Amino acid sequence: MFFHNYLYRLKCIVRDKQTMFWTFLFPILLATLFYMAFSNLSSSENFSEIKIGIVNNDEYKKNIDFIKAIEQVSSSNSSRESNLFDITFISEEEGDKLLEDGKIEGYIYFDNGIKLVVKKSGINQSIIKGFLDDFKQTSSTVVTIVSNNPAAIQNGLLNNISSRTDYLKEVAPSKAAPNTVVNYFYSLIAMACLYGSFCGLKEVNAIQANLSPQGSRVNVAPTHKLKIFMASMFAATTVQLVEIFALLGYLTLILKVNFGSQLGYIALTCVIGTITGVTFGTCIASIVKKGEGIKIGILIGLSMIMSFLSGMMNHDMKYIVNKNVPILGYLNPANLIADCFYSLYYYNTHAQFFKDIAMLSVFAAVFSIITYLVLRRQKYASL
Repeated sequence: MFFHNYLYRLKCIVRDKQTMFWTFLFPILLATLFYMAFSNLSSSENFSEIKIGIVNNDEYKKNIDFIKAIEQVSSSNSSRESNLFDITFISEEEGDKLLEDGKIEGYIYFDNGIKLVVKKSGINQSIIKGFLDDFKQTSSTVVTIVSNNPAAIQNGLLNNISSRTDYLKEVAPSKAAPNTVVNYFYSLIAMACLYGSFCGLKEVNAIQANLSPQGSRVNVAPTHKLKIFMASMFAATTVQLVEIFALLGYLTLILKVNFGSQLGYIALTCVIGTITGVTFGTCIASIVKKGEGIKIGILIGLSMIMSFLSGMMNHDMKYIVNKNVPILGYLNPANLIADCFYSLYYYNTHAQFFKDIAMLSVFAAVFSIITYLVLRRQKYASL
């Protein structure tokens, strides 16, 4: 009987076109729009050579030290894979025209010292100025040392000046580089898991005699209502889990979103997240004593608020919540689901992952207990 009811509810859920659209097609559509909007977001942040001009006058040609320094960081240095500057040799008049047309970020000329001309302030202009300031400070240091100790040249001063020692060691905090774009997709999956609440709501309505004719038949049937409800819950969870795995496959295989290689933990997150979403729907459906439309409106509103706070619309919101109201992050199932995926992608340990999984399991248990306590007390005077 259990298996019969399970198959029956599977067919009913799959044939519900409205529910299938919101729980399956809508997340895929939204993922596609996210991909189109964010696909070039990371590449736009990549550094490219700064285009500058140098006035090739006599004073520049005499400054051998500056020529060597600029060659070390410019595109003329073929030994480096990436360089700081892309240099064009120009006259002063050509520099003003190129600067006005936006073809260079600034130009350097020598007139009783190094001069820099820019049209506006910005990151590239600050980098150019920083390079020139560093060159001036180094040159001034060498002149001061040589004037006080002429033998310093023979003792290898120039070699020591040209070689910079970095006393800070760069250590990767994790196995992957931080990526704010993946947060949007992780939050999207969290929203899709919570949309399983629509399936949970349908199953509760299907066994309540005051809400559907089907519920009246269930209540007069000789089969225990709890058994029928458990079969319905398994069916709803099965359908939603298949949809989540399909969405996950679309994101990884088609859109190439990085979820890491820990497939077992990823699957566990999907299972726990789906159960949390379905039980969330059953809980709302059981405690809200209104029509189905009101319940759906409440589910949509709560799901979108939780998705927003988890960073689906603005990735900064997640960090704002964690910084100012950290308890809200732990009370938000969408945030916990997204955190599970991100911890698998970013962290070297599973401490945060298992903490999030434990919290989601607690939510699923609480939602299930509330649903059971409410439904078991429902009695009908007449059917």
